[in-house]
Amino acid sequence: MAELADEAGITVRTLRFYRERKLIPAPRREGRIAWYNEHHLARLRTIAALLDRGHTLGGIAELLSAFESGRDVGELLGLEQTFVSPWSDETPVRLTPEALADHFRDDVTAENLAASLDIGYIAVDGDEFVHISRRLLDASTALVAKGVPLADVLEAGRAVRTHADAIAGIFTTLIRTYLLTDPPNPTAQAPLTPHDTDRITHTIEELRPVSEAVVDAELAMAMDRRIRAELEAWVGGDGGREGAP
Repeated sequence: MAELADEAGITVRTLRFYRERKLIPAPRREGRIAWYNEHHLARLRTIAALLDRGHTLGGIAELLSAFESGRDVGELLGLEQTFVSPWSDETPVRLTPEALADHFRDDVTAENLAASLDIGYIAVDGDEFVHISRRLLDASTALVAKGVPLADVLEAGRAVRTHADAIAGIFTTLIRTYLLTDPPNPTAQAPLTPHDTDRITHTIEELRPVSEAVVDAELAMAMDRRIRAELEAWVGGDGGREGAP
C-alpha cells in the first residue's frame, strides 16, 4: 500500500480513504499480504485527473459506478431523454493488459498510461482497459509500428484534440448564431416542446456531414501544402543535391 501511494503521489491515509469509499478495487491477497498492480495505479491516476477537472469524490464514485455497471450517462445526470444523437460514431474497445501490450509492446509504461488517462483515450474498468475509439487505437498502433514513440503519438493526440475543440467551437458558434436564433428554452423552467426538440435535432443532423466535409477538405489541402513545402525544402538542401551523402 505504501509503494502504491508513493507511486501515485498520495498519502497512505488518502489511499485508505479511497478504498473505504470503494473508489479503487480491493487488492489481491496472499495471506496477510495485499498486492496492488498497474490497474490500481491507473485508477488512482484517473481519480486525480477527474479531481483536477473539478469533480468531487462523490461525483467520481457515481461516474465509476455508472461506467462499471454500464449505465447510460444521461441516466446518471438525471436526463429522461437525450434528444440529440452523438455526433461521432466511435466504437470503444475493451482491452486486457496483455492485449494492450500487444498493440504497443514496451511503450506501455506508467507515464504513457497516465498520459492516455489524462487525454481520455483510455479508462480503467476493473482488470481491463477501455479505449475510447477503435479508429484512434488503430491509428496509434500503426504509428508506433512504424517507429513513432507512443509518448510522441500521445502528445500529438493532445495537440490535435486542442485544435479539434477549437474547430468544433467555430461550427457550434455558427449553428447557434445563425440557425438556432430563436432560443427554444428562454427560461430555466420552460421545458422543450416536441417541436423544439425536432427542430434542434434536424438542424444538427443536417449539418453533421457539412462540417465533416469542410474539415476533411481543409485538412487534405493543408497536408498538400505542408508536404509540398517540405519536399521543396528537402530538394533545395543537401537531400536534393546530386552526390549528396
